Amino acid sequence: MSLDDLTARICAFRDARDWMPYHNPKDLAVAIAAEAGELMQHFVWKTPEQADRVVEEKRAEITDEIADVAILLFELAHNLDIPLAEAMQAKLDRNEIRYPVAKARGNNLKYNEL
Repeated sequence: MSLDDLTARICAFRDARDWMPYHNPKDLAVAIAAEAGELMQHFVWKTPEQADRVVEEKRAEITDEIADVAILLFELAHNLDIPLAEAMQAKLDRNEIRYPVAKARGNNLKYNEL
């Protein structure tokens, strides 16, 4: 299924329930942050090894939280008339310039610290 197809299904779900009045940019942004918080909750205070176990043990729940974030993000981009696939490609293009392989490989420095 394409990004456009997924977005259309998300909007159809929303519209069938007459939820558009509640899905303004501010509330969608807040909901994205809230769902991201629910995703992060699985990992808070965990060592990398513990986090690996959480992924194995809670894969279904983590998958649902990731899906929740993505659904809300797709809808927000649609509502703001932002072509998400194009925006993502443009951002990746900028990141390739900001983080050239020769400088960024194997470290976690921010682009302005490379």
